[in-house]
This record gives sequence, C-alpha cells and structure tokens, in this order.
Amino acid sequence: MSFFKKIFSSEKKETLDKGLEKSKSSFLGKLSKAVAGKSKVDDEVLDNLEEILVSSDVGVNTTLRIIERIEARVAKDKYLGTDELNKILREEIAGLLSETNSGEETEFSVPINKKPYVLMVVGVNGVGKTTTIGKLAYQFKKKGLKVVLGAADTFRAAAIDQLQVWADRVEVPMVRQDMGSDPASVAFDALQSGVNQNADVIIIDTAGRLHNKVNLMNELTKVKRVMQKVVGDAPHDVLLVLDGSTGQNAFEQAKQFTAATEVTSLAVTKLDGTAKGGVVIGISDQFKIPVKYIGVGEGIEDLQVFNKYEFVDSFFK
Repeated sequence: MSFFKKIFSSEKKETLDKGLEKSKSSFLGKLSKAVAGKSKVDDEVLDNLEEILVSSDVGVNTTLRIIERIEARVAKDKYLGTDELNKILREEIAGLLSETNSGEETEFSVPINKKPYVLMVVGVNGVGKTTTIGKLAYQFKKKGLKVVLGAADTFRAAAIDQLQVWADRVEVPMVRQDMGSDPASVAFDALQSGVNQNADVIIIDTAGRLHNKVNLMNELTKVKRVMQKVVGDAPHDVLLVLDGSTGQNAFEQAKQFTAATEVTSLAVTKLDGTAKGGVVIGISDQFKIPVKYIGVGEGIEDLQVFNKYEFVDSFFK
C-alpha cells in the first residue's frame, strides 16, 4: 500500500523505532520461526500466527479479526507466499487501526475553535499519568500555547507534588489545594484561573484509584459537572493513560475506566521497556477509542502523537 511510502519525520521516527525495538524483535523473531521451511501461508502458519499475536498482547478478539482478514486474502489470492506475510500483516493491522484512528496527525495540537481547550486526564497511579501531563504541557507550550495545570488528584500528596515538579520544570502555572481537598473544587479553580489568564489549554489531573468503581464514577461525574459551570462544554477530551508494559492488565484498566466515565482518547506509555507493543493495536480495536499519544522513552520529547502508519512501519520494519 502506498501509505507506507510516506516520508516520516526522521528524528521522531528514529525514537519510535528505538522505542518499539523490543516489541518488534520479539514479534518478528517468533514470526520468522513460524514460517521457517514454509513457502505458503497455510493453516499451520495461521495457527502459529494466531498464537504469536496473542502472546504479543494484541488480545484474543483482535487477533481473531486479523486472522480472519488474512484468511480472506488467502482465499481470494489462492496462493499467498510466506515472504508476503509481513507486508500483509502491516496492511491489515493498519486497516484495523484506521477504523478507530482516522487521522494521520504527527504534531501536538488542539482545536482552534475551543479556547480554553480542557483536557481531563484519568488513569491509575503508576501508569505514567502525571509524567504524561507534564510532557503534554511541555509540547503544547513549545507550540506557543498558554497552558494551565490543575492538580485534582487530591487523594495522594505525592500526586500533587509530582505534578508541581513538572509544572516548575515546564514553567507553566498550576492550581493546587491541600491533600484531601474536593477534586471538583480544584478543577473549578483551575478552569477559572485558566479563563482569567486567557489560557489556550487547561489540563486537569484526576483520581488515580480504582478500588471502588462507583466512587470513581461519582467523583469524575462531579468534576465534569463543576467544570461545566466555568466552561460550558468541558471537558473537550477525557484522556485515559495506560501502562503498555502491563499488557493484559492495561485492557482491564481500560475496561474499568470506560465503564466509569466516557473516555474519548488514550495514551499508552512505557512502550520502550517492553515487548508488549501489540497492546496498542488490541486496545484501540477493542474499545473503539483512538490512541492519541504513545510514550516511547523517558525523555521529555519521548511522548509522541500516535500515527498509525508510523507505528505499523516501526513495528514490522
């Protein structure tokens, strides 16, 4: 397909290639073993491929969809050589990702008709939620946008302090209250402050606990309701941050959070330290929520806007 001939930003692509190296090596290593000695894609190759995809944390349901797509091509083309399998996989997975991730964005941006653009960030503790917020603030500021942060994850003092560290590092204002304060109150103050400062983007950090889904649902609903008193259609995006290195556990977290609140986009972090990069494909497909950002390293520049073509090219290169 011609879209794989796109010219990618070399620096960004190098970082992505490096970040997905473990996932790619693991997957392609297994794939080469599966087709060793085989000249055509037959049932045995497809069975092996199914096992590889599942073990790469693509997920059972998404794996079955990919296998069905390849089976349809085998039936249509009558003879499909194993040398073509990598290319076909790239095409079919890109097609699958296209169903949810329609855009081809490569740059950090916000809609020009939403000011302030309010981004509410959710996710359990330890997934890289606060770090993602800090890196987003950095990227938006680099684009010339005025950013305000709101520390509404008031359950842990560490969460507030960690966000403050990022606010200081990126040099953006942050609204905070004491630990144990009402998260909705913090969100209200942050939006009011952002409006007063003529901010372009307001990012609200929220509760990082899942011990009680009903409490979480009530809290996030209240935060949304209170924000709408300041900005009528806030939040414009509810971003769920997931730790890609946890594989199937990330699926479970996505399931819990999508049940508790309306999640509109995903950020999948820590892909550089794991061979579980396939989780991006499975989560995007299963939850029909676009992946907006991926974390492929610890550096401040290593949060990237997710581009399905770049991702698939790096995964199967």
